[in-house]
Amino acid sequence: MTSLSASSQRSGFAAAIERLPFLPAVLILVALIALNGWFEPNSLGFRAVTGLVSTYLALMMLAIAQTYVVMAGDIDLSVGAILSLVNVVVIVLMEQWGGGGLTVLAACFVGILTGLACGLVNGLVVAALRLQAIVATFATSIFFTGLALYVLPVAGTPAPAAFWRTYGGRILEIPFVFWAVAVLALLLVALVRTRLTTLLLAVGDDAQGAFQSGLPVVAIRIKGYVLCGLFAALAALCVTGDTASGDPLVGGKMTLYSVAAVVLGGSALSGGKGTVVGSLVGALIIGLINSLVFFVGTPSEWQNLVQGLAILIALMAGVFVGRRVGQ
Repeated sequence: MTSLSASSQRSGFAAAIERLPFLPAVLILVALIALNGWFEPNSLGFRAVTGLVSTYLALMMLAIAQTYVVMAGDIDLSVGAILSLVNVVVIVLMEQWGGGGLTVLAACFVGILTGLACGLVNGLVVAALRLQAIVATFATSIFFTGLALYVLPVAGTPAPAAFWRTYGGRILEIPFVFWAVAVLALLLVALVRTRLTTLLLAVGDDAQGAFQSGLPVVAIRIKGYVLCGLFAALAALCVTGDTASGDPLVGGKMTLYSVAAVVLGGSALSGGKGTVVGSLVGALIIGLINSLVFFVGTPSEWQNLVQGLAILIALMAGVFVGRRVGQ
């Protein structure tokens, strides 16, 4: 009787993970929150949480961007370069147009259009021309980085005060970044209602079967890349607000962080499995790992090594939990 009960509980948990593949990531997130609180109690305060969200909101956006292409079995190694390009385009335009309220909004709009255009280029190259995604987007990342360096050869151009003060400020006594998270949630809900996520997962699960069933596979994959460009542009706006400056290489390390966040969140790089919620959790895991490495007093020369090792352990833990439950 006890054996049947344990087996039933195990199968129930396995079904839950099958339905919500980010559950192991949530467990890892809870453990990291507890560890951060143990080593630095103030890290659980409202101000510290606000700072964490402000710093890693860009990575959260970039992880979402990567998720939409990974769902369809593709990958985008240019998301960091798109972020850098949009960052410098927005900074240069705001500087040239005066940095007032309307000009800041206009520059942000142009930045979003730039991200969409980059996503469309990637989609056409990968889906329409049928080039390997990993090679094609690596090539476009070099191209976008070159454009970013052409627009702003040297880092350091400051953002207008109206921009970074808004990003770091409050509206109705609520930090702006939490309003941004709320708008992001509404946007993701709206995208779910379009059924595009379901179509991307269908293509990622079996592209040939999706094509034979009448789905426009090429168009769906292009839409995934366009969405990726959109969220990469939004990530660039977050980076610009957080750093208050332009840097043509600011997104360099963030590409692989975005891939790691997607995998941590339970998505399969082969496609057909994944959620944006999981990727958000994965991005927060990376942020909390970086914070924990600092709180435990790791020497600066060892921090990158320890961060990489901790992310690897988190990935292994997620895979281990998934396999144990699936047995």
